[in-house]
Amino acid sequence: MTDGANRRAAPQFETVPLMTSAALIGVGTALVVAGLAVGGSHLLLATRRWVSGMEVPPGELAKLKWAQARTAVSAAASARQDGSPA
Repeated sequence: MTDGANRRAAPQFETVPLMTSAALIGVGTALVVAGLAVGGSHLLLATRRWVSGMEVPPGELAKLKWAQARTAVSAAASARQDGSPA
């Protein structure tokens, strides 16, 4: 093969369409990031309002349920060791 045949076999790219597509991809990415920021902040604000409207905060409720579960497990273990029928 000659040197000229190798050059024709390679793809020829034009810079204007590639630069346009890169710019459009950048603009689209910026729009996606902006949309995620707006949606995420709204979800965060709505969740904070929901939690502040609760009578018992989620942390306190979790502690209460954890204490209930520990009490139930220890009662079940004690009953099993004593041989009491369920």
